[in-house]
Amino acid sequence: MLPLHATPGDRIEPLTPLRLLTGWTFEPVLLGVIVLIGALYLYGVHRLRKRGDKWSRGRTFAFVGVGLGSAVIATQSAIGAYDTVLISVHMVQHMILSMLTPLALALGAPVTLALRTLPQRPRKWLLSVLHSRFAKLICFPLIGFTLFVVSPWVLYFSGWYDATLRSAVLHDLLHLHFVLVGSLFFWPLLGLDPVPGRVIYPFRMLMTFLTLPFHAFLGITIMSADKLIAEDWYTSFGRAWSPSPVRDQYIAGGLLWGSGDIVGLVFFAVLFVQWVRESQREARREDRRLDRLEEQARRAEQAPR
Repeated sequence: MLPLHATPGDRIEPLTPLRLLTGWTFEPVLLGVIVLIGALYLYGVHRLRKRGDKWSRGRTFAFVGVGLGSAVIATQSAIGAYDTVLISVHMVQHMILSMLTPLALALGAPVTLALRTLPQRPRKWLLSVLHSRFAKLICFPLIGFTLFVVSPWVLYFSGWYDATLRSAVLHDLLHLHFVLVGSLFFWPLLGLDPVPGRVIYPFRMLMTFLTLPFHAFLGITIMSADKLIAEDWYTSFGRAWSPSPVRDQYIAGGLLWGSGDIVGLVFFAVLFVQWVRESQREARREDRRLDRLEEQARRAEQAPR
């Protein structure tokens, strides 16, 4: 069994489909944090339903099942074990933690759940954070967009990525970075939670659409690069099994390109459906307002003078 941060000194077995399914290595601290977050969310749902309020099962599944579940798979399964051995596996992990996990967590609306279940004092603390200048600044959509599209370029074409391979602490912080940056991008755009930075739907869809070429350009750049990313690290493993480091990097670029565009288009579709539903709700509210005005005018005409 490989450690979660394999180094060239470890004995590296070939990555096979069977090992991909069965190669789990649990890191107690990280797993404990994920379990604690899931338990707190489920406790909040329990309290809400106990007092007779409703909470969508879909939101619960999105947060616990998909959001936290994908984080466990990305860090504790064979993906977490081989992410320092194959850059293609790392790229799968990157896309899960930066796109799937934050999007699913946002769909779970945990801030809304917290505001509805926390005691008065912690609720005031949370509201003060949400209304703070720092929250308004960090949640400004252009900040999240810039970090989301620029940080991968800095990561892979500087010494940052190589440093995360050589340090277990930096490696774990990189995972946290992926989730936080993805959350800063997806959370305000999705708009389910009352976080700062929510904007009108056309702007949300424009920003989502603009991420597609950035993923494509980065993926193509990685695929066509003449120099290997973190070359000294990956070649020092001396693997005799495929893929070769050159082919592995080509696969990684293709995964970044393809998966980034797929998730981006899915999110674009989600925003479009939200926009249509919001427009329909607004139309119904306007119809009711006009009906009330018409009824008031009719009664005024019928009233005795």
